[in-house]
Amino acid sequence: MEQPELQIATAPERALLTAEDVRGAARRISGKVVRTPTMHSKTLSAITGADIWLKFENLQFTAAYKERGALNALMLLEDSRKARGVIAASAGNHAQGLSYHGTRLGVPVTIVMPRTTPMVKVMQTESVGGKVVLEGETFDEAYAHARKLETELGLTFLHPFDDPHVAAGQGTVALEMLEDVPEIDTLVLPVGGGGLATGMGTIAREIRPDIRLIGVEAQLYPSMFNLLKGTRLPVGGDTLAEGIAVAEPGHFTSKVLKESLDDFLLVSEASIESSLALLLQIEKTLVEGAGAVGLAAVRDNPELFAGRKVGIVLSGGNIDTRLLANVLLRDLARSGRLARLKIGLQDRAGALFKVAKVFHEHNVNIIEVFHQRIFTHLPAKGLVTEIECEARDSAQLHALIGSLRREGYEVKLVETE
Repeated sequence: MEQPELQIATAPERALLTAEDVRGAARRISGKVVRTPTMHSKTLSAITGADIWLKFENLQFTAAYKERGALNALMLLEDSRKARGVIAASAGNHAQGLSYHGTRLGVPVTIVMPRTTPMVKVMQTESVGGKVVLEGETFDEAYAHARKLETELGLTFLHPFDDPHVAAGQGTVALEMLEDVPEIDTLVLPVGGGGLATGMGTIAREIRPDIRLIGVEAQLYPSMFNLLKGTRLPVGGDTLAEGIAVAEPGHFTSKVLKESLDDFLLVSEASIESSLALLLQIEKTLVEGAGAVGLAAVRDNPELFAGRKVGIVLSGGNIDTRLLANVLLRDLARSGRLARLKIGLQDRAGALFKVAKVFHEHNVNIIEVFHQRIFTHLPAKGLVTEIECEARDSAQLHALIGSLRREGYEVKLVETE
């Protein structure tokens, strides 16, 4: 079904956020955050057909752009509010950015996280000075508790995205990109709550009014997409792009983005995974799922970006190592370099040797072998063996499968999806 067109105005609503707000934030945080590089990718440009420029926000101290907005908001607080302290609900990058810069400035920071938050995130936040309170089973319950403590303890609540001061700080990402590479004519903006896209879009439109601004969300969490396009796509699921997995988009940010975005795209989990792996393989840089959605959007929609100078934000690099391992192995499986084959055999001496000989002839490495005699549709004298193997590429793998079938074996490739 054809998607309704996004209604575009010529500029963001200036009363909500202005380019001068972003410039002011840049002056305020200058020298206190990393001025990350904007670098050209020759290889990704060749792959996508666009001229790709990457902004490495995964090189910030807390490995994400979020500390820009957190720092700007902290510096704009009155001294009395700084002394009492601030509070936020976050299980991600906002928690670390706020805690790190709050500690640097001598501002007490309390972060409320759901009890389900992985302990590594709790420890990371505490290691940079934040006081963590675990409350509730969901983010919504943690958020409600944070607002309760805000009132009870007289703290100042700093929202992770629906705050003009936070969005202004995030906008400094685009300011730096266009200072470094003025010829960029398209920005691909990850969207969750909308703070990054709002700030970046506001300053980019002022610097270059004809620039194209493309928002991107994970297909499982199209909350802002639904709001701006009037669709009712389901929201929820276990996405790799947890940094932009927002069920309820910002009220302030959605008003700005409705006026500033030229287009809005959704990307699948498979595309996010493969783009994350590609960035690690090609650029030797580690990003989290949300940091890979920009590249995923360009790869999935080559006709929209062909020949254009495209700026992509690698928004963060905080990813669990076990999850990263899963993503990389799944990518190897999708590319045909890693596979698991189910092969029906007769339960007799030498059967496995004969199969292994075919693998040897095709120079395909056997990693693991598992025999199954009980839970199989084969006769009692038959068995199923699962062989995990490593090939050079999918062509070599399929040549092996073809040879096995010609030898009379029943072979099934175990798919990753």
